[in-house]
Amino acid sequence: MTDQNDKPRILIVDDEERVLTSLRRQLRSDFSVDICDDPRKALGMADSRPPYAVVLSDYKMPGLNGVDFLMQVKKISPETTRMMLTGYADLENAMRAVNEGHVFRFMAKPCPPDVLMSNLAEGVRQYDLITTKRVLLEQTLKGSIELMSEITSLVNPEAAARTDRVKRTVGYLCGKLDIHDVWRFEMATMLSQIGCIILPAGIMDKLLGKGDFSPEEKQMFEMHPSIGQSLISKLPRMSAIGNMVAYQLKGFDGSGTPRDNIKGEAIPIGGRILKIALDYDTHRQRNDVPSKAFKELEANSDQYDPELLYYLEGMLGVEARYQKLTLSLHDLETGMILHKDVLSSQGALLLRKSVELDKNKIDRLYMFEDKIGIVQPISVLKPS
Repeated sequence: MTDQNDKPRILIVDDEERVLTSLRRQLRSDFSVDICDDPRKALGMADSRPPYAVVLSDYKMPGLNGVDFLMQVKKISPETTRMMLTGYADLENAMRAVNEGHVFRFMAKPCPPDVLMSNLAEGVRQYDLITTKRVLLEQTLKGSIELMSEITSLVNPEAAARTDRVKRTVGYLCGKLDIHDVWRFEMATMLSQIGCIILPAGIMDKLLGKGDFSPEEKQMFEMHPSIGQSLISKLPRMSAIGNMVAYQLKGFDGSGTPRDNIKGEAIPIGGRILKIALDYDTHRQRNDVPSKAFKELEANSDQYDPELLYYLEGMLGVEARYQKLTLSLHDLETGMILHKDVLSSQGALLLRKSVELDKNKIDRLYMFEDKIGIVQPISVLKPS
């Protein structure tokens, strides 16, 4: 006997309880069937439960007709296949619903059992096709982003390390702005330095305070966001994230690149967040004291969204609640933040300060310790 949990989930909505009972009895051998005699209650079911493969609705129901009900279902669960049972008198309305894309298929009452079963099976196949395509796209996109990040790490390790450091600041600012699709901003952060693969060795060191850019180096550095946007545009559905990356050097006052007329709140919010997060990271690498790094931003406050500058100042108080510790490699924990650079026994930079430790980074340090040795103890900040 097939486990009920393995069967496709469908929801049937009709104001006649007799019809619902009959349909559930007829379909339960092939489907996991929920029934509801109130379209408004059914919307609550669709909203609070895992997505249904198919929602089948009557047309004439008190309070909310089938077309309007299925339009609401589409908003709640766009991937769910929507079907309608209708009498001959409602045929015109049903056809309009199909033509407007609210309903995948309608069936006239009374509907023969084999026709109903066949249409529901096709509705389930439609749902499976859409969800499988989405999952495949998400996995492909995730793999592509990870590949691009790995390429950045191999070609320009310092740029990749910078990405790791600013993720915490970007996440903090997104939380303060109550941004719901934080994943977009996380992706933009991960890919923000991909254009740095064009930069010659040493430019990132100069950015972090070990020299001044020549005019040619400055021009090359200012090109990296547009190079990044161009690379990101090769990925499907990533144009908004590409725009965030493109505007990471753009000042709120209109200064910086791209050199266009965009300024103020017309700059993508992701670009404004990256701008202040990256600039704060630059000053933090030059100065161990967070408040002094923030003062560097205040000295050029016209370049930053005032709301973001206000929230970033609040983050200094959060950073102040970290306890400074000096630990051996074996005492490191995920969530700790490097207070000083981690060096190999030969003096090579392994991880730069301000990076938040996760399992992968700690495992990497163990590997370095085994192969080449690392300087210990390690200075970290731990949340109090």
